[in-house]
Amino acid sequence: MPELPEVESARRVLVHALDREIAAVDDNDHWVCRPHAPGEIAAALVGGRLTVAHRRGKSMWCETLGRTGAPGPHLGIHLGMGGRLIVTDAAGERGGGEPVRPDRTPRKAEWDRFTILFADGGRLRLFDKRRLGRVRLDPDLDALGPDAEMISRTDFRTRVGRGRSAVKARLLDQSVLAGVGNLLADETLWQAALSPSAPADELSERTLDGLYDALEQSLKAAIANGGVHTGEVIEHRHAGGRCPRCGAAMVHGTVGGRSTWWCSAEQV
Repeated sequence: MPELPEVESARRVLVHALDREIAAVDDNDHWVCRPHAPGEIAAALVGGRLTVAHRRGKSMWCETLGRTGAPGPHLGIHLGMGGRLIVTDAAGERGGGEPVRPDRTPRKAEWDRFTILFADGGRLRLFDKRRLGRVRLDPDLDALGPDAEMISRTDFRTRVGRGRSAVKARLLDQSVLAGVGNLLADETLWQAALSPSAPADELSERTLDGLYDALEQSLKAAIANGGVHTGEVIEHRHAGGRCPRCGAAMVHGTVGGRSTWWCSAEQV
């Protein structure tokens, strides 16, 4: 599942689709566009524009203007397990988190699960082989906690350092903190040299502050380097892996119902 850094990269791609008149919408994939019937999203968007691209945690959405200039519904886009957003101009040149270049993505027509055609000839498409992405109007985000990149230090202490559950479980709870997934949690806890199974309500203010700093560092690095898979400890999360900081064996177990790796010497 894409985590906050991957979704932030996608949001930056989505910026290239803003302020362009929408000429047509292919919303015929009834599974990806559920609960909307084919044509329902198109009817809400054609003639209008996407105006602002937002993200909270792993969720993305765009504000819209209708054809009359009045605010329209929000367009929510979720990448699922492996979806990607691709925005092109009329010549097929692609813009986003990499240098603009011809769009040579291997594709089958059916892998484009949702497409917006702009009046200038360009397109926005959700490319998703596994068909696990989601597009919907006015997505409900009320269950999400504050964004992991934007949360304040004080709010982080209050929200994460509460309850008897393991600290990793608190980090993964999207109602507590939106955007942290399994890899980012392991990377952050390793950066903080903190046991993933430590009870959250037993953590001192100093420890929580260290965890906050580790999360901030991990997020910045992952966004800059292309995703959570680039974290310092991620490639060592395997049998026989060694901590890249001290050389001790990496240990595997289950914490909060999730597969977890930690350093046997530093995260005890």
